[in-house]
Amino acid sequence: MNESVVRNINVEFMSKKAVGDQGIEIVERKGLGHPDSLCDGIADAVSVALCKEYERKCGMILHHNTDKVQLVAGRSCPEYGGGELISPIYIMLGGRATGDFGGDEIAVDIVTTKATKKYLKKNVRNLDVESNVVVESRLGKGSSDLLSVFGNNTKAVPVANDTSFGVAHAPFSETESIVFNVENEVMAKYRDKEKAIGEDMKVMALREKDKINLTVGDAFVSKYVADYEHYEVIKQGLKEYVSGVAERYTSKDVTTHVNMADTPESVYLTVTGTSAEMGDDGAVGRGNRCNGLITPNRSISLEASAGKNPVNHTGKIYNLLAGKIANEIVDSVEGVREVDIKILSEIGRRIDDPKVATAQIITNGGVDSGVTEKKVKRVIDDWLSNITDITEMVIRNELKTF
Repeated sequence: MNESVVRNINVEFMSKKAVGDQGIEIVERKGLGHPDSLCDGIADAVSVALCKEYERKCGMILHHNTDKVQLVAGRSCPEYGGGELISPIYIMLGGRATGDFGGDEIAVDIVTTKATKKYLKKNVRNLDVESNVVVESRLGKGSSDLLSVFGNNTKAVPVANDTSFGVAHAPFSETESIVFNVENEVMAKYRDKEKAIGEDMKVMALREKDKINLTVGDAFVSKYVADYEHYEVIKQGLKEYVSGVAERYTSKDVTTHVNMADTPESVYLTVTGTSAEMGDDGAVGRGNRCNGLITPNRSISLEASAGKNPVNHTGKIYNLLAGKIANEIVDSVEGVREVDIKILSEIGRRIDDPKVATAQIITNGGVDSGVTEKKVKRVIDDWLSNITDITEMVIRNELKTF
């Protein structure tokens, strides 16, 4: 811990209802292959690739922000047992990246285009990236003069390049746990069992008191679906799997619906497993927050964290940091039922010394507020003292922004 830094850390004990006690709760997740999530994933993949290239060639990470990825949908003709794309998906890489260092050029466009294609190949398994995707790098040229903002060595604590804030909460409510884990488990497990499952899955939950209604939309892959009757069998199988996942996280009554707009004449079929092939565009920052969810019952930052540099852009770092702090407080401080973390940076100020870091806490009751406050402040202070760990975790792909 850096003892020389006296930080402005505030702890409040709140009397409001915990989210799980509120009568209405709404939670959403845009899945791996949703066009907005694809843009988030590409933006981060491009940033990480640049970080590694900068470190390899320059010995340090140079200034960049690749958070302006745009996706324009292609056109397709899905049909039972087959189908084809008739117009490619277009992806534009926007933002800024330093293109030279000490007189030597850095292959920014090559690095970023390669990273984009690699990400798509890994995460959308039925998309022919080389034939059906056009990637254009339109990254503006950042300046190596901005190196002073990053510091002259990798161990220096940078100063914030913006006045912005990060927020997070912990723990997940039952409804949040259901939404997050349904999509993740379908992608990690059920997708291998049922090949027709596409990566473009959206999960929306409405909890009304003790009843949870789950609405799932998934872009089925047409070549694995023989006909309408087969489609209905696949849909029923997905519904049962989703319901099974949900039941592990709650004892409440859960009702599950899949692809609710279907009719015998019109069903949710795609060639690739993502709606990006026809009619659904995407952009960075329009989807999940850093915790993987969209939670209108909670405090939320509208920051587009994906693609921002992990060295001094507090729009990324503080959102990720807030999540780590919130979860550690819940795990390590006895009696904390729920915590909201908010951290505000000030441009030009060291990122380990924010303008304010605040924890708003709901307890289980019967706790010693003085002891709890000290423990919570210690967790926050420890994480701020080691804030550059967030940068390394991002580069190692240990943290996600969506």
